[in-house]
Amino acid sequence: MSSLALAVRDSSTMLRRNLLHARRYPSLTLNLLLTPIMLLLLFVYVFGDTMSAGIGGGGGPDRSAYIAYLVPGLLLMTIGSTTIGTAVSVSNDMTEGIIARFRTMAIHRPSVLVGHVVGSVLQSVISVVLVGAVAVAIGFRSTDATAMEWLAAFGLLVLFALALTWIAVGMGLISPNAEAASNNAMPLIFLPLISSAFVPVDSMPGWFQPIAEYQPFTPAIETLRGLLLGTEIGHNGWLAVGWCLGLAVLGYFWSTAKFNSDPK
Repeated sequence: MSSLALAVRDSSTMLRRNLLHARRYPSLTLNLLLTPIMLLLLFVYVFGDTMSAGIGGGGGPDRSAYIAYLVPGLLLMTIGSTTIGTAVSVSNDMTEGIIARFRTMAIHRPSVLVGHVVGSVLQSVISVVLVGAVAVAIGFRSTDATAMEWLAAFGLLVLFALALTWIAVGMGLISPNAEAASNNAMPLIFLPLISSAFVPVDSMPGWFQPIAEYQPFTPAIETLRGLLLGTEIGHNGWLAVGWCLGLAVLGYFWSTAKFNSDPK
């Protein structure tokens, strides 16, 4: 069997393993999925009128407009929440001895990480679809987006999920246990809270605006918002892609270096 065929076979096996784990132990995924859903319902039905009136520049409240503004950020926050489960899963594998057993077998070594990454990206896409369905049910509409814009939005979501997943894998590898892995990955949920997900950056205090602007979530949110709602994207598209590629490459080399450095 060629090296490529061996890598594909072993990666597929590891992917099936991770998907089976997710199906048999869905509580972690469901708990992480509930966070963006609860925030969506909270900001729409509790804070919606007040927030929409403020964003509208003092005009009357328009809850439907705020739903449209809010959803793109919540979709990306969903990805960040889902990848925390990846960090926990990787940490469990490293601390419970299964990796030591894999290393005694004639398998393609990177397939262990590839299985985690591909499985996490698939779970992220499913989670985004579920959160999107809830958003549509409470009034979100994207009638102006063309087919190409929908395709570009989907591509951005997948690329963002891939980037955050590799970072989460690295966090799982450096964590001594599942609790530490969950804590280390918390910035993946915290960063959207200080981005443009809930309010525009220019409405924040001047000293805080650079914190919200110069981070990966804000350009990705503005790009997704522009694709789905027809708002101005500007340079955010290139920034979002740059952040995704940079984080993916950083996470890949960090994760593989840490994985290969562990005692055999």
